[in-house]
Amino acid sequence: MSIVLVVNSGSSSLKYQLLDVETGHPLASGLVERIGTTDGHVKHTASVAGDGEPTVWDTAVDAPDHDAAFAVMLEAFASHGPSLEEHAPVAVGHRVVQGGARFFEPTVITELVKINIDELSVLAPLHNPANLAGIVAAERAFPGVPHVAVFDTAFHQTMPPAAYTYAIDRALAEKHRVRRYGFHGTSHRFVSRAAAEFLGRPVEELQLIVLHLGNGASACAVAEGRSIDTSMGMTPLEGLVMGTRSGDIDPAVLLHLQRRAGLDADATDRLLNSQSGILGLSGHADMRDLEAAREAGDEASVIAFDVYTHRLRSYIGAYAAQLGRVDAIVFTAGVGENSATVRAAALAGLDWFGVEVDDERNRSRERGARRISTDASRTAVLVVPTNEELEIARQALEVVRG
Repeated sequence: MSIVLVVNSGSSSLKYQLLDVETGHPLASGLVERIGTTDGHVKHTASVAGDGEPTVWDTAVDAPDHDAAFAVMLEAFASHGPSLEEHAPVAVGHRVVQGGARFFEPTVITELVKINIDELSVLAPLHNPANLAGIVAAERAFPGVPHVAVFDTAFHQTMPPAAYTYAIDRALAEKHRVRRYGFHGTSHRFVSRAAAEFLGRPVEELQLIVLHLGNGASACAVAEGRSIDTSMGMTPLEGLVMGTRSGDIDPAVLLHLQRRAGLDADATDRLLNSQSGILGLSGHADMRDLEAAREAGDEASVIAFDVYTHRLRSYIGAYAAQLGRVDAIVFTAGVGENSATVRAAALAGLDWFGVEVDDERNRSRERGARRISTDASRTAVLVVPTNEELEIARQALEVVRG
C-alpha cells in the first residue's frame, strides 16, 4: 500500500491531494477555500488512472472552520470518488512551514510535536497556526492513520553556521531564535533529486544551484544532496525579488521610512510583503503581465524585470563561489518552468563558468524535465517541474514504513 493523503492547510483554505507514491499518480486533488466565511467553495477533481475523463465537483459549500472543511473533503471523496475505502491512505502528510531548529526531518505527529509547532508560530504567525489547525482537524477525520509533518525549513538544516547566522548581538539572537531558516525546502529537495535522475548521476555527486521562481522565489546551493545555503532567511521575505516581496533590502531603509514617512511596524510589514517586489516596481505582480508590459515598452516594467534578473544573477554567482563547481543550474516553479525570457536574462553573461544556453531549447514549450543548455555547455542548465505534494507523500511514506 502506497497511497498517501497530502494536506496543505492555510488560514482560510484546505488544499489536498491523494497520491499513489509508487506511481506518482494523483488519484484526486482539491481545494476548499474561503473557510470561515459565508461563501465557502470547493473544487474536487478525481482522476483515478484508467477511469477516463476526470470527475470534477465545483460548488459553493458551508465551511465555517477546518473541521467543516475536512467534512466537505470527505463528502467530495464519497460522492465523486475515488472511494477512500478502496483507496485508503496509509499516512496523511502535512505541510508545515516553520520547523525552526527543532525539526530536520519528516516527523510523526504526536502531542509534543503539536506543542512544538504551536510554539514555533512566533516565527511564522501567518502559517504555523493554520498548519496546526489542519493537523487537528485531519486527526479527527482520519483517527486511525499516522500523521506526518513535513517542514519547509527541514531541508535547510544542513546549512553551516556561517550560512545561517546573522551578524547581530549573539545573546539577543539566541534568546529570540533569530537566524536564517530558509523555505521552499520540500521543493528544493524534490527538484535536486529529480535533476540528478535526469542527468543519470547520484545526487551525492552533484553540485547544483536550484532556482524556485514563483510568486515567492528562492535560490538554493545544493552540495551532494544537502542544502548549504539558501536565499530566504528567518522569514520568506529575504533574498530574491518576488511577486510582491522586496527580497534583500538595506535595513536602514526601513528605519528611514519609519522616521520620515511615519510607517509603523504593521505598515512596514505590508510594504515589504504585499506592496513591493515587481508589483511595487511596475504595478504587475504576475511575471506574464510584467513581460507583456516590458515588451510594449513600459519603462517601469523594463526596470522591474532588470532588477529581478540582476538579483538572480547575483545569487547564481554567489552560490557558484560557495559550491566551487556547478554541475547544473536548475529552474523550477511557475516562472522558472515557463518563462524563457527570465531564464535567458538570468544566465546572460555567465559563460565565464561554462554556461551555454541553447535558445531553441530554452524557448521550447516542451513540458517535463528538460535540458536548455547546449550539449557542449560545461554547466548543464535544466528546467525541472517541481512536485511538492509528491515529495511530502514520499517523505511521509518513508517515515511510516520505517
